[in-house]
Amino acid sequence: MPARATDARRAAVLGKPIAHSLSPVLHRAAYDELGLTDWSYERFEVDEAGLPGFFEKLGPEWAGLSLTMPLKRAVIPLVDEISETAASVDAVNTVVFAEDGRRIGDNTDIPGMVAALREHGIEQVGSAAILGAGATASSALAALARICTGEVVAYVRSEARAAEMRQWGERLDVEVRTADWADAEQALRAPLVIATTPAGTTDALAAAVPERPATLFDVLYEPWPTELAARWSMSGGAVVSGLDLLVHQAVLQVEQMTGRSPAPLDVMRRAGEKALAAR
Repeated sequence: MPARATDARRAAVLGKPIAHSLSPVLHRAAYDELGLTDWSYERFEVDEAGLPGFFEKLGPEWAGLSLTMPLKRAVIPLVDEISETAASVDAVNTVVFAEDGRRIGDNTDIPGMVAALREHGIEQVGSAAILGAGATASSALAALARICTGEVVAYVRSEARAAEMRQWGERLDVEVRTADWADAEQALRAPLVIATTPAGTTDALAAAVPERPATLFDVLYEPWPTELAARWSMSGGAVVSGLDLLVHQAVLQVEQMTGRSPAPLDVMRRAGEKALAAR
């Protein structure tokens, strides 16, 4: 049932650390645009040990939660069901509280990635490269399962990480080949490069950007642009940012939590850009 403007409801983002999160800015901007004047969206610093206790205190006024690291897997035992998308990567970033009391876990990162790429004209690619092998890399693989028709090469730092990525490939039915991080410059020639590494990790690759790069999806949004994204853009390549991902996954969260669709994508993006500029 769609939410009414008079419904006083609560939502929040949980994680640790959490002070940097832009989610409150995005969700509140959506509530304002949708006329949900009695809705609130907060942030709470919660770790894995504190998550069960937080859930125990939630009352009927709660509409949903956004989960960031390190809670995306820790939350799974605390929900009543999870979507196929969330189950595919063992990661829940969204919990919606249904009217019947059920807690439903979902993952909006994966369709958010697909939507962000689509917005930049990327509907399908023949091959792709992933830089990194953490939790975001598995979500990237799941997104590529929907749009990539050929091989995905993952550039990683250890054989253990390489084995994990190959296992994710088998699970997601994606053709994955792994390569050593020392050869990561080769990734930059792919039709689509998804950088999933922490800030600073890809800086050394900026000098190796080819003359005519294709598309780079860098999941970071702060600091922005990364050195790799800046050089990529200067060379004429298309760049999809972490803010693009953040906004698109938040749009899906707002729609699920409020029952209102479509969520105001452009309003949410402008709010995020303004908040980042103020930092």
